[in-house]
This record gives sequence, structure tokens and C-alpha cells, in this order.
Amino acid sequence: MAGIDSGTGSAGSSFTHYNYPGVYTTDDFHYCGTPGNDIQNWSDPTQVQTCELANLADLKTESAKVQATLVAYTNQLIDFGVVGFRVDASKHIPVDHQKQIIKQLKKQGLYYTHEVVYEGGAGITSGDYIGLGDVQEFRYVTLMRDAFTGNNIAQLKGLSSKGWLPSGNANVFVANHDRERSGYLSYKSGNNQYALAHVFSLSYPYGTPTVFSGYTFANSDDGAPNGNYGTCSGNAGANGWQCQHRWTAISGMVGFYNKVGSAGLTNWTQGNNNQIAYGRGTAGYVIINNDSAAWTKTFTTQLPAGKYCDVYSGNKSGTKCTGKTITVSSTGKLTNLSVAGHSAVAIHSGSKL
Repeated sequence: MAGIDSGTGSAGSSFTHYNYPGVYTTDDFHYCGTPGNDIQNWSDPTQVQTCELANLADLKTESAKVQATLVAYTNQLIDFGVVGFRVDASKHIPVDHQKQIIKQLKKQGLYYTHEVVYEGGAGITSGDYIGLGDVQEFRYVTLMRDAFTGNNIAQLKGLSSKGWLPSGNANVFVANHDRERSGYLSYKSGNNQYALAHVFSLSYPYGTPTVFSGYTFANSDDGAPNGNYGTCSGNAGANGWQCQHRWTAISGMVGFYNKVGSAGLTNWTQGNNNQIAYGRGTAGYVIINNDSAAWTKTFTTQLPAGKYCDVYSGNKSGTKCTGKTITVSSTGKLTNLSVAGHSAVAIHSGSKL
């Protein structure tokens, strides 16, 4: 709940820290007994799940009344057509409580991804939440930033062997509403790193990727522009909105991701540590050049011969491509292909012209 002592809600109702008239009263919250009821020891699961995170009043989720309130609200969203949920601060709600809430919902089998911030160490881990749905892998976000800003994207090979969440349980992303404002990759990142990181995220076979789409900001507390009304225009944003999901490179890579499916990683090659290329069997091939210099090489793919639309730079439109056209030889080669610095090439079976 709210992290302030009092205020007015978006619909005009007034509230205090532990009293939300008509919804929750003081009996519906935890009071863990630490100074300010705040989390003092992050290695103590009881504190993490009954004390307050950043002064946010902590709901008593074991309570039948609280569960009924949450179920009623979630059922409303289901009635509106919502089929998936990102559970914010899931780490601070015990797994058993969440299972009890989920099984009471009017519709089962929905998609859930859980925000469990875990970078290693003691206490509650991301693995504890696997049974509830996908779990967000925050170590991935950190490595993506370090790899693309630290000029060593070759280290991204072998993510499944790092001891993180299993690929089938991991929800991965380049940025979210918190991380983009705290020193990680964002639309502000230089040298096209944000787009190139998405090329990797949507092409490498680890986890289920999420694309964050947001708006411009000058500081970490900036709210949404344009009266909170999101606007996009063509393949870009408008009125302060970024609309990253419409960027040519990102939307093209979503198509790549959907097309290659579960095809395995093949034909990995690299130039220097900042240049990598790999295939997804006979379904796709991607080249990422995070270096400032062009990368010219004959690349080996498993794709059938023919001409393909590079979905990083454009869209397939009938038998034409609005971006670059890439030729695969009869032996599956991309002969003497030059990929510009801070750029990429991505082709897949669905982009064949």
C-alpha cells in the first residue's frame, strides 16, 4: 500500500498510512516491531515479508479479508480481459499466501511473472518462487548492462550455465520502470546499446523476454507526460512517450523471437569480444556488432538459400523489404557481409523474400 502518511487517491478518496476507507483498516496490516516497522535485516525472511519496504504499509496477506479483497479486484481485471499479471514486490508476499489467492480466482491458468529482486546472497531467493509462474531474473539485467557498456558481449554466451533460474522459469528483460532510472540500460544509453541489447534478449535462447515500453524522464521521480495518456506514432513515440515496442529493431526482433521458437543455439562465432553472431537452427540468424568499427566476415548459417529482409533495419512488405536485404548463398553463407558499428542484422525464415 501507500508509502506516505496520508493523501488523496487517483479517484479522489482520502487515505492514511494504515486506513483506506471502504477497503482496508488498521487491522489489515502487519506491524513487525522494528523501528518504523521497516525491514532492517534483508537476510531474515520474516522481516522481508512482514516489515515495510520503503515505508509501504504491508498487507496481512494471510488474512481471509485481505485475500478476498485482492481476489475481488483481480477478478474485475480478468473480466476486463486481462490474461497475465506482473506481481510487484512478490518477494515480500509469502509463496503460500499467493497460492491461496490464485486458487480463488475465477479463471485459472493465467500468466504470472513475479518481481523477486535477487542478485545473490542469503535470505529469500528468486528460486523460491518458481512454482508460482515465471520469475524475473535480475542478474540478467545487470549482466546485460555490464556486457554492453563494458565492451564484452561475448560473455553472454552460456547463460543457462551460470546457476541462475532455469530458462523455462526465467522472465528476462533489458530494462523496467525501476532499473532504467538507476544506472542500467535505457532509451538514453549511447551507441545504440539499448536496441542492441534487445536484439540479444529476443534472439538468444534463455528465458521468456519482456519488452518495457515507457516515456521520457529527467529524474527518477518523473511521472508520465501528456496527462498520463500514452501516445505512439508509426514506429516511434509521441508527446513524451518512447513506445519502444514500436521501434523497428525491437518490433522486428519480437517477430524473430516468435518465429524461431524453441530452436537451439547454433553456429556461434565472434570477432572481438564486442562482436557476436549465432543461429537458431534453420529458423534464424543474428549478428550483433557492439563495436565502433564495422565487422566484415563470411558468416555461416543453416538457413535455406535466398534473399531475406533484415528485421533489425526494416520490415518485410510482400516481396520487398523496407530495410536491408540479406542474401544467403546455396551453402548457407552470408558472404563478406559488413555489419556497421553499433548495429545488427537479423534474419529468419519468416523474413524470406
